[in-house]
Amino acid sequence: MAKTFHFISGLPRSGSTLLCNILAQNPALHVSKATSGLHDVLFGVRNQWDRLIEHQAEGVDYDRLKRVLRAVFESYYDTDKNIIIDKGRGWLSLIEMTEFALGCEIKILSPVRDLAEILASFEKLWRKTTGKSQWNFESNDYMLSQTVAGRCEIWSRRDQPVGLAYNRVNDAISRGHAGKIKFIEFDDLTSSPSSVLSDVYRFLDMDYFPHDFSNIAQYTREDDENVHRIGGLHSIRPKVAPVPKSARAVLGSVAEKYRNLETWRK
Repeated sequence: MAKTFHFISGLPRSGSTLLCNILAQNPALHVSKATSGLHDVLFGVRNQWDRLIEHQAEGVDYDRLKRVLRAVFESYYDTDKNIIIDKGRGWLSLIEMTEFALGCEIKILSPVRDLAEILASFEKLWRKTTGKSQWNFESNDYMLSQTVAGRCEIWSRRDQPVGLAYNRVNDAISRGHAGKIKFIEFDDLTSSPSSVLSDVYRFLDMDYFPHDFSNIAQYTREDDENVHRIGGLHSIRPKVAPVPKSARAVLGSVAEKYRNLETWRK
């Protein structure tokens, strides 16, 4: 039986890891145990397909490409479960390719959060790393990284985790895909998890599973310190509970620069 794929792709520090660990309680689902490399594999195959001399010689066959990409989907996960939840930051930018490969309209769960709160969360974790080698800022950003304002500016750039993810969300909306995306507000997920998960299951057209929000096991693992040199980016608490807003206290007046930028609410 062909597998059904759904996707998690949103903003960092917005609950995507928490959502994965909650969904992993459902024995009917296979949830990726870390940020997936599946879309990078698919992207690489697609981008090389019509460049191969052999394919050019015989005539580029895009039906064959579709079969190959679908086969990658089917074989990437070694599981007998038929519903796959794949977490990857790049899915929002690859909706068209993914639908070409799967032959159907896809659904994406997109955890989101106030931009100022995301940056405050990064900043709080950064401050905890003072005894270690910190974020690997490029040499020309060293001076800029010495202040809260500078660090927020760096993290918000188009090639850095916050800016890149934010631009992907906005671009997916501008390409007309908003109806395929379930935006999940971090504050809603942490304060009303049962209601949010009910909405998630309805969006995915699946039967609801009664989750235990007071006993969330850390199912996922990430390599934060080698990638970003900030530990704890993907650690979760065992009990889902509201998280107080802290942007003003952590970022000071810098927080105002990042207010009212949540385009998915407009």
